[in-house]
Amino acid sequence: MSNTGINQNDPARLLPDYVAFMDTTLRDGEQTQGVAFTASEKLTIAQALLEQLKIDRIEVASARVSAGEQAGVRAITEWAAAHGHLQQVEVLGFVDGKPSVDWIVAAGGKVLNLLTKGSEKHCTQQLGKTLPQHAADIMQTVRYARDHGLRVNAYLEDWSNGYKDNPGYVFGLLDLIGTSGIQHFMMPDTLGVMSPAEVYRALSDMRSRFPHLQFDFHPHNDYGLATANCMAAVEAGISTLHCTMNCLGERAGNVSLAEIAVVLKDKMGVRTAIDETHLAAVSKLVERFSGKWVAANQPILGADVFTQTAGIHADGDVKGGLYETQLSPERFDRKRTYALGKLSGKASVLKNIEELGITLSPDNLKKVLQRVVSLGDSKETITADDLPFIIADVLESNDYQHIRLLDCEIHSNLDAQSQVDLQVEINGTEYRQSGIGNGGYDAFIDALTRILAGLGLVMPELVDYSVRIPKGGKPGALTECTITWAAVGDERNLRTRGVHANQVYAAVLATLRMVNTRLHLQAQ
Repeated sequence: MSNTGINQNDPARLLPDYVAFMDTTLRDGEQTQGVAFTASEKLTIAQALLEQLKIDRIEVASARVSAGEQAGVRAITEWAAAHGHLQQVEVLGFVDGKPSVDWIVAAGGKVLNLLTKGSEKHCTQQLGKTLPQHAADIMQTVRYARDHGLRVNAYLEDWSNGYKDNPGYVFGLLDLIGTSGIQHFMMPDTLGVMSPAEVYRALSDMRSRFPHLQFDFHPHNDYGLATANCMAAVEAGISTLHCTMNCLGERAGNVSLAEIAVVLKDKMGVRTAIDETHLAAVSKLVERFSGKWVAANQPILGADVFTQTAGIHADGDVKGGLYETQLSPERFDRKRTYALGKLSGKASVLKNIEELGITLSPDNLKKVLQRVVSLGDSKETITADDLPFIIADVLESNDYQHIRLLDCEIHSNLDAQSQVDLQVEINGTEYRQSGIGNGGYDAFIDALTRILAGLGLVMPELVDYSVRIPKGGKPGALTECTITWAAVGDERNLRTRGVHANQVYAAVLATLRMVNTRLHLQAQ
C-alpha cells in the first residue's frame, strides 16, 4: 500500500515521470483574508517564482478587477516577455464573451484560465442556466479568446462536489467542450472536501473516460489533506498540480508548494523543476508582502523545523547523525540548530559553542549548561544569540558566595511607587526587608541598602548603568545589565554584570555580584 492508501498494483496506476506546478499565490493566494499585494510586490514575487524557484506556470490575477490590477499584470507580462516567461503567465477570466478576453489582451497576457461551473448546482442555481446553455457560453468565450491569440485552460469550479453529486453533469460538460481547443482542464477541490481515496477514484475515472484531455488538480486544505490529496492525484496519473507559497488561499488555504515538491521527490520519486535551495528565501519574501507569517513548526519552511530541542537528540547527532533525516537543512540552504533551554544537554551547548568558535574547559562548560537549564525554567528557549552573554557571565563569576538571593518579589503599578519584598542570605544568615522606589530596581536597592546598613556596610554609588540585548534580539531575549559602582575607600571603581530574561532581575544579579565582591574583599 502507498502512503495514500492506494493499491500500488492497480493496473490503472500510471505514475508520471515529471510533475509540473502552477503556482497561484498571486491570484488564489490573494483571496486569503487580509492579503492584497501591490503591483510592485506582485512583480517581485512573480520574478522569484519563475526565475528562482523555476515554477512551470504562475497565475497572477483575475480579469476585470480594476485598472490598477490590469497595470500590475501588464508589468508582469512585459517583464516576462523580455525574459522568455510570457507563456508561463496566466490570468483567470470569466465566461462573459468578450470582456475578460479584452482585459487580458490589453494587459499583455497570453493565457486565459476560464472559470466554468463544474457542478450542476453552481450551473443551475448560481447562473440560472442549463448545461447546454452554459456550454454554449463557454464555447463562445473560448472562440473569441483563441481568435485573439490566447491559449485557454478551464477550471471546473466545485468539481469535487459536482462529481460526487452528479457525475453525469461533469461528463456531459466535458463532452460538450472537450473539443473546443481548451488545453488544460483544471479540477478544483474548491472547498477542500475530498480524501485521498476519493481523489484517486475520481481522477482515475476522469482520465479513463477522457484519455485525450489534459487534467490538472487544484486542491484546498480545509481538512488538512491537501498534500496527501496531491499524492493521490499523481498516483492517478495527474501531471500538473496547483499550489501556493506558504499555503496562502481562502479559508484554510491551498496546498503548500514547498511541501508537495519535497514529498513528490522523496516519497514518490517524481521529478519536478523546483529549485529547493530558494524555497525558504521566497517564503520569507511572500511572508513580508502578505503579512501572513509561516508557523514555526510548518514543514520545510518553519523557523523551528531544523531545530533539535532535546539534549539526547543533539547527543545522537554528535555520535553519528542518529536523528537526521533526508530532510537536511543544507538541502534548503538552511542550517540545523540546537535549542538551548531546560531540556538541553551538554551536546546541545557544545554544538552552539562550536558555532561561535569558542572553546571552554569541561568545568566552565558544565557551568554554562547549568546556567542554560536554570534560565530555561524562566524562559521557553535560550537562543544562540543569548549564549555569549551567558558565557561571559559564567566566566566572570567567582566560586565564593557570601550573599545569595533567596527571593525577590517586585510589585509595580503605573501611577504608584514600586514595592519589593527581598530575602537574601549573607554568610549563612537569612535577612528579609521591604523597600519602595521609583521602579522595581530602585525599590530593590532601597531594601538591600537597609539590609547592608544593619551590617555596617555602605551601598556604593551607582556611576553607570547599561542594558543590552543580543544583536537582532527578540522581546524574549536575555538581557545583559552592566553596572559601574563608585570606589569605596582605597578600592577602584567596580563593574559587574548580570544576565537574566527579565531586565530588572538582570540588574538585581549585577548588584548582588557587586555586594559579593565587596564582602569577599572585606573578609580578606
